[in-house]
Amino acid sequence: MRALVIDDSRTMRLMLARQLQQLGYEVLQAGDGQAALDVLADNLDDLPTLATVDWNMPVMNGLEFVQATRKDPRLRDLTLMMVTTEAEQGQIVRALAAGAHEYLIKPFSVEAFVDKIDYLGLNPQRGVA
Repeated sequence: MRALVIDDSRTMRLMLARQLQQLGYEVLQAGDGQAALDVLADNLDDLPTLATVDWNMPVMNGLEFVQATRKDPRLRDLTLMMVTTEAEQGQIVRALAAGAHEYLIKPFSVEAFVDKIDYLGLNPQRGVA
């Protein structure tokens, strides 16, 4: 299985990538939403199953990325999990209404991250739904 980690923080990308790799994912990375769309366009024949998406990024923010993927029929099956510091209830509702499947607020524990992956049915170590 493949995952795409989208975050403008290199440290956060590496941390999420490490956790996903430990679960058995091959991980792609992007520093903003537009770069992530470019990565997806280059991998249409083998799209990631999951994308973790930061909200606050330059060029194209996470909400804009979610909206863009939901408009593209080729990307509609991509599972999107917001992983962000945006903790306001209204922001969470906006992201979920735009098409994100889950929402995880930074900072978070490894256990909370794995729990979200489990909830989505995308943990290769426990079988995929």
